[in-house]
Amino acid sequence: QVQLVESGGGLVQPGGSLRLSCAASGSIFSVNTMYWYRQAPGKEREWVATITRSGGRNYADSVKGRFTISRDNANNTMYLQMDSLKPEDTAIYYCNADLKYSSGSYYMNYWGQGTQVTVSS
Repeated sequence: QVQLVESGGGLVQPGGSLRLSCAASGSIFSVNTMYWYRQAPGKEREWVATITRSGGRNYADSVKGRFTISRDNANNTMYLQMDSLKPEDTAIYYCNADLKYSSGSYYMNYWGQGTQVTVSS
């Protein structure tokens, strides 16, 4: 089985920083594009950032200049460095990725279970 596991969430004061990690594990042949999403209480899940296998990055306007997405292809891991955090960044953060488990399979989309980020004084 393939799974994505997020870690690094927690409680932080406004202006602080957190670094989230997302590790893909199991029988993985290749990890293609990876994404971060978040869902705040009472709101729909929203896209935060994308990173391609070659390192191309895109960010939602709400986090641009404050968050940095990165990845370690050798270890099938993705990161989200979150700086200058605001109370409105409070949400469950989800990892999402396109993975395939063999050279002959197709890429399939997987979600992690989420990690809570709370920004509060």
